[in-house]
Amino acid sequence: MKKFVSLLAAAALMLSLTACGGGGSAPAKQQTGSDIDTLVSEYGFQWTDPDAPILNEAGRDAISFNIYSSKNASALDYNDMKIMQDLYESTNVAVNWENVSESVYGQQKNLIFGNADDRPDAIYHAGMSAGEIIKYAQRNVLLPISDYLEYMPNLSKILEERPDIKAQLTSEDGKIYSLPRVEEMGLLQHPNLLFLNKSWAQAAIDAGAVSGLTADDLKDGLSLTCDQMADMLAYFRDNDMNGNGKADDERPLSFVYNNWQGNQCDLYGMFGLNDNTDHRVIVDGKVTYTVQDDRFKEATNYIADWVDQGLIDKVSFEISQDNFLANGKGSETYGAFYWWESETVVSDPENYICCSPLIGPNGDQTLCVSNNPEVSTGEVIFFNGVPNVEVLLAYFDRYYDPLVSAQINYGPIGIVYEEELDADGMLVQKEVPEGMTSDELRLQNAPLGIIYLSEDAWNTVVHMEPRAQLRLERLDLCAKPYVPNGVEPCPTNLQFTLEELNTLSSYESNLNDYIRTNLIKWLMGGGVSDADWTTFQNDLNGRVNLSAIQKIYQDAYDRYVASF
Repeated sequence: MKKFVSLLAAAALMLSLTACGGGGSAPAKQQTGSDIDTLVSEYGFQWTDPDAPILNEAGRDAISFNIYSSKNASALDYNDMKIMQDLYESTNVAVNWENVSESVYGQQKNLIFGNADDRPDAIYHAGMSAGEIIKYAQRNVLLPISDYLEYMPNLSKILEERPDIKAQLTSEDGKIYSLPRVEEMGLLQHPNLLFLNKSWAQAAIDAGAVSGLTADDLKDGLSLTCDQMADMLAYFRDNDMNGNGKADDERPLSFVYNNWQGNQCDLYGMFGLNDNTDHRVIVDGKVTYTVQDDRFKEATNYIADWVDQGLIDKVSFEISQDNFLANGKGSETYGAFYWWESETVVSDPENYICCSPLIGPNGDQTLCVSNNPEVSTGEVIFFNGVPNVEVLLAYFDRYYDPLVSAQINYGPIGIVYEEELDADGMLVQKEVPEGMTSDELRLQNAPLGIIYLSEDAWNTVVHMEPRAQLRLERLDLCAKPYVPNGVEPCPTNLQFTLEELNTLSSYESNLNDYIRTNLIKWLMGGGVSDADWTTFQNDLNGRVNLSAIQKIYQDAYDRYVASF
C-alpha cells in the first residue's frame, strides 16, 4: 500500500512531507498540497472542464495514486472494471486499486490508520463513523477536503444547492473530511411492504374462514383488519395450502427480525406507532423513542399472542436474510411476508398482492418509517500528506457527474448501458445477458460507492430499474398515504460534538442491547407483564440513561435543522 509518486525530473513538485501518526498524541501539523502552478504548466492539470482530461500525457505518466477498497465478492477487481478503465482514459489520472474483502477490511482498518509509514492515499468504501472521523481529524490523520473544494466543482455545486447534505458532512470543527454517497429514490424510508398469497387467501375466503371479504377484494392495496388477518393466518397454519401432503410446512406470516428491510416493525403500526429498528423517529420535530409509549407494550403483547398461536413463524426471529429468501423459492410456503418486493422472495410473485398496513383493534393504520439513509457519509477519506492530492480530489469529483454516477452504481456504458442515449438524452439499459440476473451483472461491473443520483437524475440522466419503479408505485399505493404528517426519519448522519460522542459511546450500546434483549424475550415468551413493563420504563429512565441519549439526538437534530 506504500504510495509512490513518480515525478519526471520535476524537483519543484517534490513535497517535503512528514508522516502523520495515528497514535495517541497529535503529530505536528503537516502540509498537504502541491505546487499548483507546476502541476498546471508541466502536467496540464485542470479541473474546470468536465469533458477534458485532468492531466496531460506527461502527468499521466508521472503521477499515480494507490487506493485501498473493500469490494463485493462478486465484483471484478476494480483495476479490471471497464468503468475504471474508462475513467482513466477520460482523465489521465492513474489509480491503482487494492481490493480486499469486507471482512479483511474490518480486520485491517485500525492497522491502516495506525501505520503512518505505510498507508494508501485514500480509502474507498471507508465506512467511517462520525466518531472515527472526529478522532482521526483531531490527530491530523485525515485530509480536510473542505479546504480543497475549488478543485471539486461537482461536489461544490452539490453542497451549495443542498445545505442538508453539507450539514451531514460537516464536523464539529466546521470542516468536511469524507465524501458522500447520495442515491435518492424515495425507497429506503419504507423498507417493509406486506405481501399476501392470493390463491391461499382466496381458499380461506371460499372456506368461510374470513368474514367481510370476497375474491374480488384480493388486489394490490387491500386493507385487512387485524382480525381478518388473524383468521386468514390461522387457516394457512391449519391446512395443506401448497398441496404437498404436509400441513406443517406452511409459514403463515414471516419476516426477518430486526433486518434493515422486511422486519417486524410495521406490525406496531396496528397500534398507531411508526416504529423502526432503532425505535427512534422524529414526531413534530421531537426525537421520540417508541419504546416509551404504552402503546408499544400493547402492541408487543398482541404480536406475542400471534407468535404463541403460530400465526407468525417463530423462525422469523432467528433466520438470516439469505435463508429467508431461499425459503421462498420452489414450492410455496409463505402465506404472507414482509419485504420491499415480492419478486426477490418468491418464485411466483404474480400470486402475491401488496397490502396496505393492517388495521389494528383500535382502528389505527400506519407503518414503519425507517432511518435508512439516502445520504451516506464516510464513504471515502483521504490521508493527510498525500502528494498532489488536488489531482486525486478532482478525479473523484468526476464520480459526482450523474452520467458517471449511474455507471459507478450500475455498470458501464457498453456492458450495462447502450452506447447511444435515447431521444431524451438518457441512458438506455441493455438486455441482461442470458443466464445472468440484473443483480449479478451489476455487482460484477459496478464498484458502487460515491455517487450523486438525486431525484432530478432519474428524470434527466438514467431511468430507474423497472423493479425500483414498481416499488415506488407500491409505496405510493400502500405505504406513503399511511404516514401521519409530522412523522419523519431521524437522520443517521447527524453531527455530534466530541463530548456528545463520548456520552453515546458510554451509554447507547447498553441501551440498544437492553431494548433488544427484552423485546425478543417478550415477543417469544408470551408478552410483557405490567410489572416488567414498569421495571423496563424505570430502567430506561435510570440505569441505561435514555434521557441523556435522547437529549443528544435532539440537540444534534436541532443543529442540523437550523443549518439550512
